[in-house]
Amino acid sequence: MDSVRAVMVGCGGITRAWLKPLADMPDVTIVGMVDLIEENAQQRKEEFDLGDAVVSTDYGKTLADLKPDAVFNCTTPGAHYPLTMQALQSGCHVLSEKPLADSMEHAREMVATAEKVGKTFAVIQNRRYDPRIRRVRQVLDSGAVGQLTTLDGDFYIGAHFGGFRDRMEHVLLLDMAIHSFDQARYISGTDPVAVYCREWNPAGSWYDHDASAVAVFEMTDGVVYTYRGSWCSEGLNTTWECDWRAIGTKGSACWDGADDLRIEVVSGEEGFLRPKSMVEPPEIDPQAKSGAHGGVIREFIDCIKAGTVPETAASDNIKSLAMVFGAIESAQTGKRVEIRL
Repeated sequence: MDSVRAVMVGCGGITRAWLKPLADMPDVTIVGMVDLIEENAQQRKEEFDLGDAVVSTDYGKTLADLKPDAVFNCTTPGAHYPLTMQALQSGCHVLSEKPLADSMEHAREMVATAEKVGKTFAVIQNRRYDPRIRRVRQVLDSGAVGQLTTLDGDFYIGAHFGGFRDRMEHVLLLDMAIHSFDQARYISGTDPVAVYCREWNPAGSWYDHDASAVAVFEMTDGVVYTYRGSWCSEGLNTTWECDWRAIGTKGSACWDGADDLRIEVVSGEEGFLRPKSMVEPPEIDPQAKSGAHGGVIREFIDCIKAGTVPETAASDNIKSLAMVFGAIESAQTGKRVEIRL
């Protein structure tokens, strides 16, 4: 396959993050733009000069008429399952916005269907495609701070979206924490075992439902990962990539989610507080995966052509989704929940 013909379903604001990098991919052609509101699809077509792309509100007919190679699913979370299933069953590869699905049952069915029909199904987890997070993983893999024991991630943003997010239940955990949880899996190189979570909606919140949460995850290899987050936290916001602390048996590394990475390790064996020294972090690898949405899309297209598996394949990303639904179940029951895949 030299060129990939794709249909984009869901033409809201997030599609700009897709269409901008796609404009620089001559081997991908958008042949259809589908949205419940035709005006949205037409607007994106004109904004990005998509030539002969068909504008439609009828997803099924568009798939049947155009027979695309791939579908880019940019719809709201509740629509991911039916539209992805329809695409897979129509013989299309699928790259979807996160989260993978609105339930674990749907996620399992989607992954199984993709395997059954032999199509690539992946999820936009764009934070993995930031060379700075690759540098953090490199530090931990090098053993610079010893064996990892604890990973802490803080996310505090006062996000005034308007629209569907303001009405969503579990808006932080379901719509945003998937990024942080997937980052934690990547940084630590571990997978979830169990979780205890507390969710609440603070005074002054502009969300209808809980927009703050604290979760403690037990991970493989004995690692404990803690998450503290809020989408209605004004002042002193973290980056969207979280503020991280990784604690090992020989020292710690702190990353602000941007360019600041600090590493301090024990340098002596005596004293109430052992002497420590700062370690210079490695340079960012110019060959590391990059490009955010564009990086995920590029790898997805390359894997379709080569018949290989992208890093953000749904068969792996379901582990990050399981963390989300495990946290939600724990918040609802007030109990520790074992993570089930």
